[in-house]
Amino acid sequence: MSQSAVKLMQSVMVAFALLSFASLANRPEFQLELKNHLFYPAEIEIPANTKVKLVIYNLDTTPEEFDSFDLNREKVIFPQKKSVIFIGPLPPGRYKFFGEFNPNSAQGSVIVVPKKAATNNTNLEDLALIYTVPLAANSFLLKEVLHAN
Repeated sequence: MSQSAVKLMQSVMVAFALLSFASLANRPEFQLELKNHLFYPAEIEIPANTKVKLVIYNLDTTPEEFDSFDLNREKVIFPQKKSVIFIGPLPPGRYKFFGEFNPNSAQGSVIVVPKKAATNNTNLEDLALIYTVPLAANSFLLKEVLHAN
């Protein structure tokens, strides 16, 4: 393998690594609390077609199992602990979940809504990160390709 091909391969790997880190940093996070065998809030809205991080805090003195046939997720949350579940990307709709140890009281829904169009209230720092990281990675890759040729 030629030296320019190796450099190109390294550049591509660096670009993918940068994009991976950027996507992890921008992943939306939502929180649920489990208290007195009830989920608070009982309904949460998340954006469509986006992988999100769901952090569940069990404030009870007993364990609970987060269970959802709709989301295809199941996880025990120990008392006074938190647990993380990743869900999505999902199409718009309502996805029910419940506590398997207290199914009559611990119930809730994830409501997936279409992403809202960007407005004038959009945080400029968020926009800069969204657009700068891929451009920087692509610019680096382009320079390496041009330099190799």
